[in-house]
Amino acid sequence: MDIKSAEFVISNTDYKKCPDSKLPEYAFIGRSNVGKSSLINMLCNRKGLAMTSSKPGKTLLINHFLINNNWHLVDLPGYGYATAGKKMRGQLQDIIESYILQREQLTCLFLLIDCRLEPQKIDTEFMEWLGENGVPFSIVFTKLDKLSHVKGIESIRAYKEKLAEDWEELPPIFLTSSEKGTGRDDILDYIEGINKSL
Repeated sequence: MDIKSAEFVISNTDYKKCPDSKLPEYAFIGRSNVGKSSLINMLCNRKGLAMTSSKPGKTLLINHFLINNNWHLVDLPGYGYATAGKKMRGQLQDIIESYILQREQLTCLFLLIDCRLEPQKIDTEFMEWLGENGVPFSIVFTKLDKLSHVKGIESIRAYKEKLAEDWEELPPIFLTSSEKGTGRDDILDYIEGINKSL
């Protein structure tokens, strides 16, 4: 897929105020500091489209971007902020869960995982929740450039083995590096394939 246009549409905290369109939506989510904004900018080939920050927790809103005038890329708040107070964590959870469960246009959720980490309970529990609620999702391993080729393969294999203990069938998995552009075509082709089938 060729990205000819990518434009910011709206930010809000309520899925009911999201764009009133029938366009398919592909949402991106992950723990704080997983590299979500960098990945979105890399996918869209636009440096400042999604705001990146060294301080975790920059995305506290549902952000909609219109891609090629025929689908929405959605930047969701992250989860697992250690620095956020209990009230804010609760608010973020409500924003995320209501969008994921209630937004009819959500076509696929891309769950971002830092490939350098062992499986984290917060991520595996989130996957279980998605599975229990029948939410279609894919796993996107980020920051592949931070590991050697061999270490990267080992890390992801170990992760898949851990997931296979609880999942009969694993969701689609993508390996990415925002620095090197790795995985860009794979994700965009996957989205294009789904759009053609709708």
